[in-house]
Amino acid sequence: MKKMFNTGRFSLAYRGQFLRVLGLGLALPAVCAHALENGSQVAPAGLDTAEIGDLEKQSQQYPPPAQTGTEGLPSQPVAKPAEQTVDPAKEQPKRILGVMPNFRAVSAGALPPPPTPKEAFVIATKNSFDYSSFIFVGLTSMIAEGSDAHRQLGKGVAGFGRYYWRGFVDKTNGNYLVIFALPTVFHEDERYFARGKGGFVKRFIYSTTRIFITPNYEGNNTINASELLGRGMAQGISLAYYPSKTRTLGAISAKYGYALLRDAATNAFREFWPDIATHVLHRHP
Repeated sequence: MKKMFNTGRFSLAYRGQFLRVLGLGLALPAVCAHALENGSQVAPAGLDTAEIGDLEKQSQQYPPPAQTGTEGLPSQPVAKPAEQTVDPAKEQPKRILGVMPNFRAVSAGALPPPPTPKEAFVIATKNSFDYSSFIFVGLTSMIAEGSDAHRQLGKGVAGFGRYYWRGFVDKTNGNYLVIFALPTVFHEDERYFARGKGGFVKRFIYSTTRIFITPNYEGNNTINASELLGRGMAQGISLAYYPSKTRTLGAISAKYGYALLRDAATNAFREFWPDIATHVLHRHP
């Protein structure tokens, strides 16, 4: 009986303390999580200041065991995305001299993702209907009319008009085929990626040969089928609206060669324009 009394007394004495510790163990994780979220130290419910001090002393006396096999090893660095650096002196402007469209150029050091079909369509549209395109076609039409390139089209203002709309259709057909339609089919990136470094000869060869070589959507060099086929298809379409006497193999071949030569020269001008602007004109590209 005395033993039972002592046991019951033990239970009565420690029951409250046991329940208190149990409640603390259940509430402590939630309280700590709340403290971490709010960036402040919050005292767990049921503990006074003295008890908190005791817990801190115990944690200092008995630190958590070190993880085996990781002592002395550096922490894993946080991976950061690669940053693309573009030298301002090598930057490709949207317009050269404020007039010539340069929407297809990519600055040296930049590696943007390949354009979507919508983005390629926008670039082709800008190149075709930019105000500079009307000026360029006007100049080439004046030269063609003055040299009597197609006698059946006539001379004077009326002849100039006939040259003009045909030249504009030539340019527009070529732009949409080379920049938008065929690159979407062949998964080719028809923008010009400037090199920006190296000797003159190396950069010149690189720029002029981009009409034969271009990157695909995976970034690998491939034959520039969009350029080579696109310019040829544009010349084939032009047979429908040019005079019959100029629909010869020689005339079509000459126009095709001129279109490729013009694109190669344009790429070379794009490549060296930042150098010309910086070192010759002493201005920002």
